[in-house]
Amino acid sequence: MPAASLIVGQVVGIGIFLTPAEMARDLGASGLVYGMWLLTGFMALAGALCYGELSSRFPEAGGAYVYLREAWGEPLAFLYGWKCLLVMDPGITAALGVGLAQYLAYLVPLGEGGRKAAAVAAILSIAALSALGTRLAAGALVAITALKLAMLAVIVVSGLAVAGVDWGRMLPSLDRPASSVPLLAALAGGFVSAFFSFGGWWEAARMAGEVREPQRNLPRAFVLGIAVVTAVYVLVSAVFLGLVSGSAVASADAFAAGVGERLFGRAGGTVLAAGVIVSVLGSLAAVLLAVPRLYVALARDGLLPARLARTHPRLGTPTAAIALQAGMAVLLVAVGTFADIVAYFVFVTVGFIAASVAGLYRLPEAGAGFRTPLRRVTPAVFVVLSVLLLALLLAGRPVQALLGVAVVSLGVPVYAGLRRGGILGVRET
Repeated sequence: MPAASLIVGQVVGIGIFLTPAEMARDLGASGLVYGMWLLTGFMALAGALCYGELSSRFPEAGGAYVYLREAWGEPLAFLYGWKCLLVMDPGITAALGVGLAQYLAYLVPLGEGGRKAAAVAAILSIAALSALGTRLAAGALVAITALKLAMLAVIVVSGLAVAGVDWGRMLPSLDRPASSVPLLAALAGGFVSAFFSFGGWWEAARMAGEVREPQRNLPRAFVLGIAVVTAVYVLVSAVFLGLVSGSAVASADAFAAGVGERLFGRAGGTVLAAGVIVSVLGSLAAVLLAVPRLYVALARDGLLPARLARTHPRLGTPTAAIALQAGMAVLLVAVGTFADIVAYFVFVTVGFIAASVAGLYRLPEAGAGFRTPLRRVTPAVFVVLSVLLLALLLAGRPVQALLGVAVVSLGVPVYAGLRRGGILGVRET
């Protein structure tokens, strides 16, 4: 059905090309890799069902910012916007830039400094194009999504058919090599990687107001769409484990390039790596183009400087907001690795998404539109899994997680100053 297809297209991004090697290396057991995908898929389904109701009730631009404002009040909603501005949006941008550099290094020899320079160059180039008003045509975005799905299909079908695939490594197992990282840290890293790969379901849930008979059709779309995504991720990981030995996993930066070379020789690795680079560029452009929606919502409520939401008089783009996002992303690239960057923004992002889902308990049940199935249970399932993820993140990568919290906490005095109307020229309420 079209709704399920939209969910698959929204969720299947670049994460599946960037995370399997990290997950396989850290978790060290195929059963843990598969289990992590299944757990995160179940979590995404529970969250998507809850966001379906929230987006049906509050269809205005702003997404989670609006849901938090309606359920918990303006201060928490502001901190969410502050988080997006200084943590999540730059974090996602930086992670995509670093991921692109990993694949570029497969095609062109690059040292650590070269990779960071390539990531910075990609971010600044796409930001400049976004500021100039460049827009990817809808057909181009569809083509990029089709390219990603086609590459995954090639990997799965060819990987299962190729001679020499190690079926033993593909079978579920909980045996971890002695050299594996400690289990708690491995689970934290694996959960973060899986959550990053499922990112986007909260955006797909916004279609609730556009689906016919949403109470009947939307749950089916969510179940089918997220089930397809989960199955694809499990199959791709299985093929990766069957084709790449444990010693190679430990040093793999670009899994698709390694798998392509194993399947089709050097040329195959080159083609897959180039395809992933194109996909990352598409994702990077989409992020840098979509972000201003939230800033507009914040500015409308008087919670951000008007300059950040103001569009350029000639170009028609929010150049100040784009520059801030790109600058923060460049800073993150300079100081962190891919895993560090993801942990930095995922921790606080999960916390805010869980708070918005928990807000369903503070809102009266809707009389019309989409309603979350098992409304008293489903939000609790998502919140409990979110708390588990937060605990693992805090234990496994405490520095990155607490850094994200610290940046968000700086928004508390900023909000107080804004509301007093004494700085930044924001209106007083």
